[in-house]
Amino acid sequence: MENLETQDIQGIIIKGYSNLPAADFLLLGIKDAVAVKKWIKNNIATITFGTDKPQETAMNLAFTFEGLKALGLDAATLDSFPMEMEDGMLTRHKQDYLGDYGTSDPAGWDWGGKKTAPVHVLAMLYGASEDIMNAWYAKQKAQLEANGFSEIKKLDTTVLPERKEHFGFQDGIAQPTIKGLDRKDSPQNTVAAGEFILGYKNEYDQYPIAPVVNPNLDKENLLSFSTAQPGLKDLGRNGSFLVFRQYKQDVVKFWKYMDEATRLEKEKCNEEEMIKLASKMVGRWPSGAPLAVSPEKDDTTKSNVDHFGYRHSDGEGLKCPYASHIRRTNPRDGQDMSEHASNEISKKHRILRRGRSYGTPVTNSMKPEDILKVSSVEGERGLHFICFNADIGRQFEFIQNAWVNNPKFEGLYDERDPVTGNHSHPGNTKMTGTFSVPKESGLRERYTDVPEFVNVKGGAYFFMPGIKALKYLASV
Repeated sequence: MENLETQDIQGIIIKGYSNLPAADFLLLGIKDAVAVKKWIKNNIATITFGTDKPQETAMNLAFTFEGLKALGLDAATLDSFPMEMEDGMLTRHKQDYLGDYGTSDPAGWDWGGKKTAPVHVLAMLYGASEDIMNAWYAKQKAQLEANGFSEIKKLDTTVLPERKEHFGFQDGIAQPTIKGLDRKDSPQNTVAAGEFILGYKNEYDQYPIAPVVNPNLDKENLLSFSTAQPGLKDLGRNGSFLVFRQYKQDVVKFWKYMDEATRLEKEKCNEEEMIKLASKMVGRWPSGAPLAVSPEKDDTTKSNVDHFGYRHSDGEGLKCPYASHIRRTNPRDGQDMSEHASNEISKKHRILRRGRSYGTPVTNSMKPEDILKVSSVEGERGLHFICFNADIGRQFEFIQNAWVNNPKFEGLYDERDPVTGNHSHPGNTKMTGTFSVPKESGLRERYTDVPEFVNVKGGAYFFMPGIKALKYLASV
């Protein structure tokens, strides 16, 4: 097993900063590359390393492909990046692949879109409290703007109670464990470091594609030689590729649909069935308890349970439907192959999530019965989805295309992810979806006209370099 060079890995990849609940994400442009590189060189100590244990503040940096160009990275090094980085999310084939149509069309995004200013840099700021965060942001904003950066957009975040997301379900439970770190976990949930961090072997026992540099360009001898590409310096080592998608959640629409789909009679809400249907779509109860473990009712004692499979306990989807969000995004052992093969395939498509919610809750209680009483809703709310992967195409894009938006996932006929799936596609006039719940009889209970509850408001792919690679970028 390879030893991880955590002192050279940016901290957010290794840690989720749960002790730093406040966060701001700054989308930046590069106005003056010389000044930006000088700032990076002089502020390396400000960047949080993987060995750090930040108590008050943390900061990490990542760059888009256009940002690396703006820094002055040479053409050969740029060409060595995976094509997903250069393609980004805006081309027509990526729209097809990611399902970004209708209200999620990049032409209407707030940032990172077809009609918005190009994003070059992502600065991720974290603080132990709102007051500390506000002071940290003010300080960094002044420093960045005085040193060649321009602020394109500041994305705020919100700490929701009980680790919930805006629909009211506990989030962030199913996370893979990186092999090589101290944390102990089951073999099924322990994933090779090379699935998330460049420079290490992945689940194929190979090194992921990573950017490389001509040794003659590394005049300060900052980079190590590439193991996978002998004779070249490894710019990717201890870095990762970061996917950022801003998802707007329509909480009222979500719970109104659950209410109307489960009413026993006109004007009478069936609260128990409403929550059960929503949980079937998610795959977990509001507490976080998985349906595969507790199928009939919520069980708060199982709110953090993640060591379970589908094959032996729920092979027919009677507990957790095949179409549910968590079963689609991580099928575990339940795919149509041997148990071992299914687990191995699933591990090759894991991602490391580091997202944060934004916007105020529709109601303070976040209970569906209270949400349904709201007459009008102000503001926007959702999730700043952030994940790390070493292969954007095989990991994030595969999940999005082959599992989330695939209408024929696991033998289904015409069903996309009921929670985050996009039902808007060119040439298809139907703008809603279908969700089916298998029954003991072998039949399925079908829920039709499922609207889109989540829309994309912005997004981009970033490269988060290791600390040595950051120093190299500052020297080019």
